[in-house]
Amino acid sequence: MQLWMTIMHFRFLILFITAMWAAGPDMAKAVPQDDKITIVRLAARGGQVIGAAGACREIKPARVKIIREKVLDLIESSAVKKEDVTFLIEMFESSVAAGQRAVASGQIVCAAAERDLATLERSTPASESSAKLAQAPKQTTAVTGTVTVPATPPPPVAAPPTPAAPPAPVVRGVTEKEIRFGIAAPLSGPAKELGLQMKIGIETAFNAVNDGGGIHGRLIRLSAADDGYEPSRTVGAMKQLYEDDQVFGIVGNVGTPTGAVALPYALERRMLFFGPFTGASLFRKDPPDRYVFNYRASYAEETEAVVRYLVKVRRLKPEQIAVFAQQDSFGDSGFAGVSKAMRNLRGGDGGTIVRLNYKRNTVDVDQAITQLRATPGIRAIVMVATYRAAAKFIEKTKAIFPQMIYTNVSFVGSTALAEELVLLGPKFTKNVIVTQVVPAVSDYSSVILDYKNALEKYFPGTPPDYVSLEGYVTASILLEGVRRAGPQIDTEKLVEALESMKDFDMGLGTLINFSRSEHQASHKVWGTELDENGKYQAIDLQ
Repeated sequence: MQLWMTIMHFRFLILFITAMWAAGPDMAKAVPQDDKITIVRLAARGGQVIGAAGACREIKPARVKIIREKVLDLIESSAVKKEDVTFLIEMFESSVAAGQRAVASGQIVCAAAERDLATLERSTPASESSAKLAQAPKQTTAVTGTVTVPATPPPPVAAPPTPAAPPAPVVRGVTEKEIRFGIAAPLSGPAKELGLQMKIGIETAFNAVNDGGGIHGRLIRLSAADDGYEPSRTVGAMKQLYEDDQVFGIVGNVGTPTGAVALPYALERRMLFFGPFTGASLFRKDPPDRYVFNYRASYAEETEAVVRYLVKVRRLKPEQIAVFAQQDSFGDSGFAGVSKAMRNLRGGDGGTIVRLNYKRNTVDVDQAITQLRATPGIRAIVMVATYRAAAKFIEKTKAIFPQMIYTNVSFVGSTALAEELVLLGPKFTKNVIVTQVVPAVSDYSSVILDYKNALEKYFPGTPPDYVSLEGYVTASILLEGVRRAGPQIDTEKLVEALESMKDFDMGLGTLINFSRSEHQASHKVWGTELDENGKYQAIDLQ
């Protein structure tokens, strides 16, 4: 009787094992013809897949339960001897535990567990023979429970047709040939250099990977929408990317005030919002928003590093430091970072900090200069501004305060600021410091050389730039996540793949790390200072 059941199930098992072993390198072996070996592999590999799936809270327990029962039914009804059943079920349960441990230790990510479970579901047939058996007389055995066996074999039943695999779900922005991301940034207006350079950096990384055949057979594309660094235009830009361009996710959006509009738009649609060009706390919640990932250090980390530098290295008193800031959420975020640094230095009392304001997308700095002249004793300005306003402020205050130290956060646009100041003359580049969230573009590290080579290839004649370098690094991390998410990518699988990224070394001098509770990849801040030729030289902020 059991031999008859083995014959009935063997065809199903061959289909099942063949599909499973095609799912990865470990499974790419020919299926043995011996039915015992086939069932042993079913118990071992099937148990691991089911255990891993059961350890992922994103996978519904009902799915795991159904496939578990199917696999156990195949094992129990296909083994020739009763003692084989006991052995195989013990092996199956051990493999389930191994799969659970593999997920807990990070050896298997839930995205991979989901794919393997789906393969099981497609490959395991609905047990028509089991339904026939349920109508026959039953007897019990002492295995791990009651096993149904027929008293007499029913007449042969034709094997059911192999069920067709369900159609792959449609994922916005993903086709057989490409994955499309989008960026909303200023491509026109006073801050356009920031948007253009960020776009160049991302496209440089995308082009490099596309020249190698893309990822899992797909090319990676970028659609861009211009918001002019004006929040009133950002919703329109995001709609263009989402509705017209049908992008899969957002990468490298530029700005804090514009990001404050773009972020809720993306979150409401559960769309990936990766690597925005801003260090504002809005994008760094605790715990983090599931779909928001940052590459760079925050403005709080940048301003804390430079305030400590001014006090500890340049020997200034906290009250000798003022803030020149854009009058919006970008300026607010930078000013909050300075205030926090002051409190830490003063043991909890931040004191009164002078804030000099200017309006976004203008170079109207006269009121800020009037306020500075009325405040004696200021020797350093922490600037939270874009390059044109920063350059105009330096130009108009240099003659009044020739020894003033000017520091800028990375968002200023380092290259554009240097170009503006060089046009004014050598004295205007003196004592100008910019904190960076990437290494110096003049370095010869592997990642900088890769960036420069790719930039020259895809954008010949375009000089290296700190903003485009950040775009290149940001895009490279995203591409690594896309690789890890596998060929059946969707937003949830990409999020899981990114959250599993531990100690990823891309040659930055700092390791890249994400987790479920940490969505900022790097916390490192580098220091640079302009020389009289308008070139940035590395400085130690410690």
